[in-house]
Amino acid sequence: MSSTGRRPGRVTLIALGLVTLLLAALCVVGGVLVVREHQDRQDAADDQARYGDVLASARAEVEAMINIDYQDAQASMDAVAAGATGDFAKQYDKKTPGVLDQLKKARSVMDGKVLWAGVEDIDADSATVIAATTGTVSNANTGDKPVARSFRIKVSLVREDGAWKTSDLEFVS
Repeated sequence: MSSTGRRPGRVTLIALGLVTLLLAALCVVGGVLVVREHQDRQDAADDQARYGDVLASARAEVEAMINIDYQDAQASMDAVAAGATGDFAKQYDKKTPGVLDQLKKARSVMDGKVLWAGVEDIDADSATVIAATTGTVSNANTGDKPVARSFRIKVSLVREDGAWKTSDLEFVS
């Protein structure tokens, strides 16, 4: 009985039931939206981490490629080989002995850094990065004096055993 002495009517009970059902539905929808937002944020964080890993790997490979000293040429070549995979690694290993001889004969020293790098394309297991470098080259042809050199380099990477490795590297104009 209510304070007026009347029992709640059938219409009141139906209305109360509908309001309860509506609130329950709103709670479910709200919960779904919260879970979806959380997943979107996690996906964005994962994407950001992948971009960072790709850029770090590409920068390391490019800097290894543009920092070569004939006095410790094998270490310079090993640094590039460490980040290489697939056909690029095979070609690089095959050409290393000849390149080492040329570096020593020409007394070549390359010193440089990556000015900027940007991801051109990326998915879960491959990426392409463009990097711009600046630095110097000195060798017998330059009279052993450093001469400014800048390069643009396109790096193709693949995810292999949890790490990003260079599958191709080319100098572009």
